[in-house]
Amino acid sequence: MQWLAREWRHVKKNRELLLLSLPGFIYKFIFYYLPLAGLVIAFQNYNYTKGLFGSKWVGLHNFNFFFTSDLAWRVTRNTILYNVAFIILTTVFALVLALMLNELSKRWFKVHQTVMFLPYFLSWVVVGYIATGFFDYQHGALNTLLASFGIDPTNWYQKASYWPTIMIVVQLWKAVGFQALIYYAGIIAIDPSYYEAARIDGATKRQMIRKITLPLLTPLVVILLIMAVGGIFRADFGLFYYVPNDSSFLYPVTDVIDTYVVRSLRTIGDVSMSTAVGFYQSVVGLALVLITNFIIRKINEENALW
Repeated sequence: MQWLAREWRHVKKNRELLLLSLPGFIYKFIFYYLPLAGLVIAFQNYNYTKGLFGSKWVGLHNFNFFFTSDLAWRVTRNTILYNVAFIILTTVFALVLALMLNELSKRWFKVHQTVMFLPYFLSWVVVGYIATGFFDYQHGALNTLLASFGIDPTNWYQKASYWPTIMIVVQLWKAVGFQALIYYAGIIAIDPSYYEAARIDGATKRQMIRKITLPLLTPLVVILLIMAVGGIFRADFGLFYYVPNDSSFLYPVTDVIDTYVVRSLRTIGDVSMSTAVGFYQSVVGLALVLITNFIIRKINEENALW
C-alpha cells in the first residue's frame, strides 16, 4: 500500500506532464502494442470468416514458404548488404557533414540546414518520380545529357549493374542530412571549455576533432548504430519499390525481403505468410540489438545502450 500511495503522489505531482504525454501513449498503444495480438496469425492458416481465434493452427508451416523459396537467399543477401552499406556510409557522411556544419557561420547555417534536411521529408513516392525524371529512357535528364555529348541513351531500368550504386546514393541523399543534424546537436552540446583549453595548448582543428569531438560523440554514434543494427533485416519498402519502379529486370539487385513479401502477398494473398516473415524479421532484429549491445558493453560499458 505504501508503494501504491507513493506512486499516486508521483502521478499527482507530475499530472501536467503526464497529460501532455497522453496522446503519445495512446498512439503507441494503438499502433504498436495492440497489433502484437495479430502475431498469432503467423502460426495459423488464417481465414477471414473464422477470425483470429477460429483459424486453424499450423505451427511453423508459414515460415517454410519463405525459407524454402528459391529467392530467399537472394532477398536476404540484398537486404543485409544494402543495410550494412547504408549504416556505414550514412554514419561516415553524417559525421563529416556535422563537423563541416560546426565550422559554418550562423548566417549560412540555416540555409545549409534546410537544404540538407528537406529530402528527409519527401515521401518515397515523390522520390520515385524524381528518379523517373532522371532515368526515363526517352525523356530522362540523364539520357538527355548523354545525348548532348553524342552518347547513346541507356535503358537504366533494364541495367541491373548500375542500381546498387544508385540505391546507395539515393538513400544517402535522403537520410544523411537528418542524421548529420543529430550529430551536430551532439557537437554543440559539448562543453566549449574543452576547445578553449585545447586552443591554449596550441591544438589544431584536426587535433581537436580527433581528440575531443569524435570521442565525446562516440556514445551517440553507438546508440544510433545499435538502433540501426536492429533494423538490418528490414529494408525501406518505399526505397526499393518506388525508386527502381518495381522493374523486374532489376530484381536481382533491388529485391529485398519487404518487396518480396508484398509481391507474394499480392500474388497469393496469404496474410499468414507475410505475418510470419515480419515476425521473423522482428525476432532477428531484436537478437542483433542484444548481441550488438553485449559486444559494445564488453568493449566499453559506458557506451552501451543498457
